[in-house]
Amino acid sequence: MSRYLPDTSLVRQWDTHRLIPSKYRSDAASVLVRIADHDEHLADIFDLDNATNDRLLGEKGLLPGIGEHELVFGVPHYRIVNAAFTHAHPLGSRFNGPDRGAWYAAFDIETSQAEVAFHRTVEYAEIGRFDDSVTFDDYLADFSAELHDLRAGSSFAACLARGSYVASQALAERLLDLGALGIVYPSVRRRAGTCLVCFRPALVTNVRKGPTYRFTWSGTAQPQISSGPM
Repeated sequence: MSRYLPDTSLVRQWDTHRLIPSKYRSDAASVLVRIADHDEHLADIFDLDNATNDRLLGEKGLLPGIGEHELVFGVPHYRIVNAAFTHAHPLGSRFNGPDRGAWYAAFDIETSQAEVAFHRTVEYAEIGRFDDSVTFDDYLADFSAELHDLRAGSSFAACLARGSYVASQALAERLLDLGALGIVYPSVRRRAGTCLVCFRPALVTNVRKGPTYRFTWSGTAQPQISSGPM
């Protein structure tokens, strides 16, 4: 591998963790039901919502950042997988830009919780209010792939900056253009934690739903996390 790109390692990791807000689970009642006056009105609202749903647009080949041939179909939780790649944050994330999402996961649940808690807390800090309770579903997935490895050395330390995604997004764009599969890297939010980002939907395998966790902010930046029936 070029000295200007990180080397690759074979990563075989089962039971990785990705926490997703419970409101996105397939059996969750749509918030649109609450604003509909009757069934016909609800159908019209769903049609309008579907017309702007990035996952559905991506599955029809109508998004610029990812082709429908890359997405997955007919496997458990395929909508959850596809949504990760089609619903990119408007500003992008650490290793993806705004036009194409990616599947982020942690090797252990504590690291996944730390990552989620950090990003939610940043949002609450912006409005100056730490008062919320949100449930997240844990989606486990297995990986076996050659991933670019940032766990050793300091050559790509800028890609792990705590407050900037400039270097990491630039690296991810280069790697994506070269056909890379993803990156394995040390968690920025939890010491000793390990994360991976997968660039290719087909490599997110054996996806299944795990426990649900409730994050509760009660006036402070540190949430209480509980598990169990929700």
